[in-house]
Amino acid sequence: MSHHHLKASPETCHWGYFDSKRAPVLTIKSGDQVTIDSVSGNPDYMPDAQKFHIPPELKDIHARSERGPGPHILTGPIAVEGAEPGDVLEVRILDVQLRQDWGHNIIRPLAGALPDDFDDIRNVIIPLDEARMVGTLPWGLDLKLKPFFGVMGVAPPGPWGRITSVVPRANGGNLDNKELVAGTTLYLPVFRDGALFSCGDGHGAQGDGEVCVTAIETALQGKFEFIVRKDLKFGYPRAETPTHYITMGMDPDLDQCMVMALRDMIVLLGEKANLSREDAYMLCSLAADLRVTQAVNGSRGIHVMIEKSIVHPTSAAA
Repeated sequence: MSHHHLKASPETCHWGYFDSKRAPVLTIKSGDQVTIDSVSGNPDYMPDAQKFHIPPELKDIHARSERGPGPHILTGPIAVEGAEPGDVLEVRILDVQLRQDWGHNIIRPLAGALPDDFDDIRNVIIPLDEARMVGTLPWGLDLKLKPFFGVMGVAPPGPWGRITSVVPRANGGNLDNKELVAGTTLYLPVFRDGALFSCGDGHGAQGDGEVCVTAIETALQGKFEFIVRKDLKFGYPRAETPTHYITMGMDPDLDQCMVMALRDMIVLLGEKANLSREDAYMLCSLAADLRVTQAVNGSRGIHVMIEKSIVHPTSAAA
């Protein structure tokens, strides 16, 4: 196992898109670990540099990077040797740390879960205290920080061409799943040789739904371990925490998101516990939780969570 450090720069970042034709900026072996620096922020929404730390590379990225259709500045892609279409890339999220002492939250007209209710753009700078791991909101509330990457994904299938970073799809991308903190694992289906993983869109804190279209947007540093899984075969992202299995569905229709995520959980329970479809469906009704991942990214999201101790009661007792 080797460890790599991928810093953010105009040469290592792509702004607002995924593209299967983008060349990797780093190539690693399966089992290697990578520390990835991310940046975040549109040049129109920067704080006072005299009061807050702005990563110095961000200005250079703003000046020199090609801007795509989405707002997210993504670091990558990383190619993992041996990854082929049909495989699964296991992404172990080992650590997530803040890279700056501020984040921001934006409300935009015609966006979010209530697109017609707010007529003016509002950008709020939120001071972040790394020692206490809180963000201080305008009315004085210290909100506990639980940082995670809103965007983690691999290259899409070649025929898709260049796609916006806004809409989450089978390749992952803008999942905005607040469960994916340090200590969790994300599984992404591979569509191109090398997988080509990128991440960004750092969030200091976010509620399920991300209803005003942004979280506490900030710069993060993540430590990841990447493993090519040729023994797994599925076509949509999954995840697991130390305590739960998670399946996901993304679609413009929340009802369809629910159908997708629930069907995948039924399949997962068949794999993990050898349950029939009927027994798995019943167990989902009795013990699984359906949550709105986000409601604002064009394709919305539902994720289904079930406790591992329920799926493996004998192992839990042992």
